[in-house]
Amino acid sequence: MDHYRSILARLPPQFSTVWLEDHLQFGDRRVLEGWTLLTYLAAAFPRFRFGHLVLSQSFRNPALVAKMAATLQLLTDGRFILGLGAGWNEEEYRGYGYDYPSGGVRVAQLEEAIHVIRAMWTDSPADYHGTYYRLEGARCEPRPEIPIPIMVGTNGPKALGVTARQADWWNWDGPWEEVYRKPWEILRNHCEEIGRPFEEITLTAGLTVWMPGDPADFNPTYEHAFYPGQVFHVLGPTAEDVIREVELLVDHNVQHFQVACEDERTLDRFVHEVVPNVRLHPAPSA
Repeated sequence: MDHYRSILARLPPQFSTVWLEDHLQFGDRRVLEGWTLLTYLAAAFPRFRFGHLVLSQSFRNPALVAKMAATLQLLTDGRFILGLGAGWNEEEYRGYGYDYPSGGVRVAQLEEAIHVIRAMWTDSPADYHGTYYRLEGARCEPRPEIPIPIMVGTNGPKALGVTARQADWWNWDGPWEEVYRKPWEILRNHCEEIGRPFEEITLTAGLTVWMPGDPADFNPTYEHAFYPGQVFHVLGPTAEDVIREVELLVDHNVQHFQVACEDERTLDRFVHEVVPNVRLHPAPSA
């Protein structure tokens, strides 16, 4: 708790959300259950909105998720964002006894889960008969009076199709050219194919930032022990470098950023050198 208080207390008003992971295990690393932790922090820090990057739809029955989300939305006066994904870490599925179907099945389950959740929030009673999930006269009372955004976090082409059809928000990692651009283009194409205005979806980007004291120490990529084979990109090493990358995403209509700083020195530099100087609206067209 002291760690969160120390970090969140130094954030200026431009920081409006707190985002937490949803995992059950990564080897022997200490892992807190994501929904319980979010609920605790949302009560302790009423200034912020809260969401997950992202809930694994496999871990909880979607009707129960709808009920949990509606309850949390009521108790926090509308400060919850429902982040969902198809799930991917096979280790925790096997360890906890969950089935681990193919990626295509998990994506299909994700889409059905969103149908179930929306039905629970809008119909009373709610019925749904899908391939993977069913509702029979289910009630979610009280239903959310303040709409809960559903954000899908993915870069997979099939899941981006689900995003185009079902999501209010979308999340993937920056920076633009190396990581974000390709799924952004796929999502835009999916929207065009179904006739949905791309602008209806709130675009968000997760950024990892590192501004070391000596720029020579900076490495723009790294591999994480818990994400084998996946290369992560880092913004830095200077405030000018970070601002340039953020503004490039802003010019492609990214409206919200989830920022992870590599250390507290970087956080302080981000707050004092980037936040006051970055442009958060698209540049005017020539």
